[in-house]
Amino acid sequence: MRNRFDKETNRRGTGCMKWDVAERELPMWVADMDFETAPEITEAIKKRADHGIFGYTLIEDEWYEAYQSWWKNRYGFTIEKDWLIFCTGVVPAISSIVRKMTTVAEKVVVLTPVYNIFFNSILNNGRNVLESPLVYKDGAYEIDFADLEEKLADPQTSLLILCNPHNPVGKIWDKEMLGRIGDLCVKHHVLVLSDEIHCDLTMPGKDYVPFASVSENCRKNSITCIAPTKAFNIAGIQTAAVVIPDETIRHRVNRGLNTDEVAEPNVFAAIAPVAAFEKGGAWLDDLREYLWENRLYAEAFIEKEIPEIHAVKAEATYLMWLDCTAVAKDGTDLCEFIREDSGLYLCDGNEYRNGNGFLRVNLACQRAKVEDGMRRLKQSVDAYKNKNR
Repeated sequence: MRNRFDKETNRRGTGCMKWDVAERELPMWVADMDFETAPEITEAIKKRADHGIFGYTLIEDEWYEAYQSWWKNRYGFTIEKDWLIFCTGVVPAISSIVRKMTTVAEKVVVLTPVYNIFFNSILNNGRNVLESPLVYKDGAYEIDFADLEEKLADPQTSLLILCNPHNPVGKIWDKEMLGRIGDLCVKHHVLVLSDEIHCDLTMPGKDYVPFASVSENCRKNSITCIAPTKAFNIAGIQTAAVVIPDETIRHRVNRGLNTDEVAEPNVFAAIAPVAAFEKGGAWLDDLREYLWENRLYAEAFIEKEIPEIHAVKAEATYLMWLDCTAVAKDGTDLCEFIREDSGLYLCDGNEYRNGNGFLRVNLACQRAKVEDGMRRLKQSVDAYKNKNR
């Protein structure tokens, strides 16, 4: 396992968004892993490429069966074939669903800090973001249910976008929490859109809970976006699935996805998920172990070498959420200073709202890069403190 994930592959000069940076810079920002995908996926893609003809492609039964088997075997959740719709990605699905299932000027609730592209999907379509801030207390995050219900009860609120597990704080919402969310949304006639793209990247030995599996209220009033792209590092293949148990909601979403032309696969988009879910389980389990070792190393380094910073304890994702409020009142200023000073490229917590003074770090890279990143972080934090004395 160690040799597999310690292997470095040069991504510069490949059109890679993450590594389109200056030579001295170390990018630990966008949620993209520096590991080669599972060899079983590469083999399946090469086999299809060898065919030499790349025409229009259909979604065949094996695509549905792969999703069904994975969620049944891993998470005990039965997904009916009819519930599944192909989409070119989770973000295209979210944007399409916002357009189809809400109207202009309505409000969409999000629990902040949260994945920043949610705001684009809402605002770019003429809807309004309605934040229900998570409560940060004693180094951890919880939902303020009184505030959440107030926001859901707003007559202009029609949709809640849930992040499960939660990016960037790494929280796995438990069954009780999800059930309360589901009940409140039914009570106030608010549809739930659950983004579960990070679900396979959990702490070893701990699984997430699919929102739609929790209760009848959650099942009948939800749309769930899932994909192998985050866990298997194949985002560039542009493949995802939308799970919708309710027939009426499913019909409307399906029409929206087709109208927006995001429901047709490229030639590899059906092949890669099948290979991932049918043959990639052992690779993923090894990856989870490696990622968690990276996290434990980074947490221990920060606790010892940069005690002013607190690494928020996480249960999922390969993203570390750092509380730097004891170092900087202006998180954007700190983030920009770190990049200029040491070349360490991180995400500013302000991008996620309700995250000023926090930084997001991507730990999905070789251990040597994590060690380099932590050294750079210490160097820059020390320099920042000296500058502001």
